[in-house]
Amino acid sequence: MSIELKCHVGIGLPVTGTALVADDNFSARYDLDRIKGVFSRPQHKLVGQSYRDVILVLNTAKGGVATAWMLHEMKTRDMAPKAILFNAANTILAQGAALAEMAMCDRFEDGDVTSLIQTGDEVHVDPAAGLVTILNRDGVG
Repeated sequence: MSIELKCHVGIGLPVTGTALVADDNFSARYDLDRIKGVFSRPQHKLVGQSYRDVILVLNTAKGGVATAWMLHEMKTRDMAPKAILFNAANTILAQGAALAEMAMCDRFEDGDVTSLIQTGDEVHVDPAAGLVTILNRDGVG
């Protein structure tokens, strides 16, 4: 049985992947080792985990203009997440997702997206429809 989560209309093309979730914030500049493809800031709840080819689910974006070109650079090297989902994104991150042609959604109607989606869930993100579907929960579906 799938679970549909409505959100604000997002950016990018539909994508499906496995969720990596943390009730933490996101900075492409300060939280990531963009060469190795892992979270590197010791204080981040996902430290040591790979963000490559996953649906990242986090609280909010932080940081400045560097995020836009960093997301693009990560995507050109095939070292980026498939999509990023937030409770709230800022305009800089939205610009970065658009530049990187990366799916991004925020503002979920059903509550805190870091509680609604769990690490390991198989998730389909349809930004144009403002819809995120949990296809199965950690292999159960």
